Amino acid sequence: MNIEIQSLIKTYNQRQVLNIKSLSLEKGKIYGIIGPNGAGKSTMLRIIAGLEEAKKGTILYNKKHLNGEIIKNLTYLNQKPYLLRTSVFNNIAYPLKLRKYKKETLKKKVIEIVKEFNIFDLRHQPATNLSGGEAQKVALARALIFEPELLLLDEPTANIDPNSLELIEKKIIKRNREKNTTIIIITHNIGQAKRLCDEIIFIREGEIVEYGKTNQVISNPKCNEMKRFLSVYI
Repeated sequence: MNIEIQSLIKTYNQRQVLNIKSLSLEKGKIYGIIGPNGAGKSTMLRIIAGLEEAKKGTILYNKKHLNGEIIKNLTYLNQKPYLLRTSVFNNIAYPLKLRKYKKETLKKKVIEIVKEFNIFDLRHQPATNLSGGEAQKVALARALIFEPELLLLDEPTANIDPNSLELIEKKIIKRNREKNTTIIIITHNIGQAKRLCDEIIFIREGEIVEYGKTNQVISNPKCNEMKRFLSVYI
């Protein structure tokens, strides 16, 4: 999914928190959004997901404004995923139920993805009993099961164990390469950004300060704000 953002402004209580003049995101790439806390990263992602409204500006998805069909083809995963108070199986199956998948197809797809995420033995467990890493794997499996064109991830590996982090990163890369999924990920992990992302968007005080190919931005940042940020997080 291609995304075009123009003159996007968001305010909270008359305070401007986001001012994105222009941004073009190409289908099939992985984009990393980095920046200090409170920079507007999550706000931007939630606006792209249709979960918040901008004060002004436009976002086009494949040259179209947000509509029901586009919403069906994107998914947003929060840092602290909300899981339903039911089994792991039912949590992962939920997007397919909403899209009226046949029971046999639904079951087959859920079984395939729980095996892929190494959570097959947890499929009948209550989701509320899971560890942080397990919950994040369930949430990502649920996000991917209906094969969205656009995947929006807000720090999907924050505060989880190294094994879960490695598995989740592999699944993100796999989905991007196999399905040409456009992925936007917020991260404070610069190593993760280098492993996953084709391009980096550095946001500070609601504005894009630096944007370019990952290796160029991280190895040879142009702006002082980016240099200071990297000195803290590398």
